[in-house]
Amino acid sequence: MKEKSLFVEFMGDSPMIRIMDYLITERELDFSITDMAENAGIGRATLYRLWDDLIKNEIILHTRDIGKARLFKLNAANAKIKKLIEIYDMLVLEELKTHSGSKKMEVPA
Repeated sequence: MKEKSLFVEFMGDSPMIRIMDYLITERELDFSITDMAENAGIGRATLYRLWDDLIKNEIILHTRDIGKARLFKLNAANAKIKKLIEIYDMLVLEELKTHSGSKKMEVPA
């Protein structure tokens, strides 16, 4: 089983949070529906159940078509998504500070 990310641990483990975690982590890229489901660790049927909410709330935007595949990416211009990105980045920074503070650099003799 894959280890839970900081964001999933903080926000709670649900299919929507897993999708959000994946999209925020890879926020500069666009993905097909299949890629989103696989990389978020949920089934395609589960993603299709959430799809209308993702579109209606402008969480994702259609970016382009490649052949028959439609690609989507996180709508980083959405004010609510900006706040989630801030939370995500804050969690990562806090974890980095915790790890860097707990590990002292060993100086070779």
